[in-house]
Amino acid sequence: MPTPITPAEVRYIKLGDGGRWAKSSLEEGKVAFGYHSIPHDACQTEDWSKVRRLLADRKSEGAKTAGVNEVAAFYEMGEDCLWVTFGYGHLWWCFAKEEVVWLGEWDDGGPSRYRPTVDGWRNTDIHGKPLKIANLSSNLTQTANFRATICTVGAQDYLLRKINGVTEPVVIRAAETRAEMIKVATDMIRDLHWKDFETLADLIFARSGWQRSTPVGETLPDVDLLMEQPTTSETAFVQVKSRANQAVLDDYLDRFRRSGYDRFFFVCHTKARSLSMPDEPRLHLFEGERLADAAVKNGLFDWLVERSG
Repeated sequence: MPTPITPAEVRYIKLGDGGRWAKSSLEEGKVAFGYHSIPHDACQTEDWSKVRRLLADRKSEGAKTAGVNEVAAFYEMGEDCLWVTFGYGHLWWCFAKEEVVWLGEWDDGGPSRYRPTVDGWRNTDIHGKPLKIANLSSNLTQTANFRATICTVGAQDYLLRKINGVTEPVVIRAAETRAEMIKVATDMIRDLHWKDFETLADLIFARSGWQRSTPVGETLPDVDLLMEQPTTSETAFVQVKSRANQAVLDDYLDRFRRSGYDRFFFVCHTKARSLSMPDEPRLHLFEGERLADAAVKNGLFDWLVERSG
């Protein structure tokens, strides 16, 4: 098992205005920093009063203090400080060596100095799972809106849990609750009258964006429902069965293959032994917990409770 990280400090760093140094920094394993007007020797000797004087062009004392704090953080944080940034749709993190490499005071569009990373930047948790921004809480990602260069991270505990691959406690509770809902929904579906079961199947497809292309109540020789997905123009061959065995499933699968439709859905209330279909993207078997899951996802749990009461 990978060893969880336990940093002494955590800092967010913006890799250049608008992230302009992000690509080179992430690829080359560097923590890039600007402040071209601040000389390297003053920082090495920790002459922060001189640094403050060199920030005289800042409009307020608070702005000067913030600038000094940023420069001091870049130079003083040890190798046990976790550095994080955002780029290319991911959260990135690293630990940096204490060495600061001075590149020069001239501003040619690049950084003025950098700290080499200990082991490169990573955009996955310690188990290798990508840390996509889309999957992170805004409590953390809002840090990217920070206008200056370096700041502390407010959602530090959350950040460390994500990097260490630890599931949020509330997510664990939610998963346990949902699993119980699926079990209850499975039992309620098995007790439905066949007419209510057909209505349930119709509601699942309707709430998933499928539209009937056959009138309600019309009897077709080979299929219960014909559906169309308006967004993708796909068509679906749907068979709804209160009870079915493998022979019945295979029969309708054969009918589907001769139908010319894009997808096949076989929805079963009660199966005789196990049912299986070939592993093809366009074939879908809905029974048991998978059917219950579809019902819950489409907001039909309360409907099932009302039909079971």
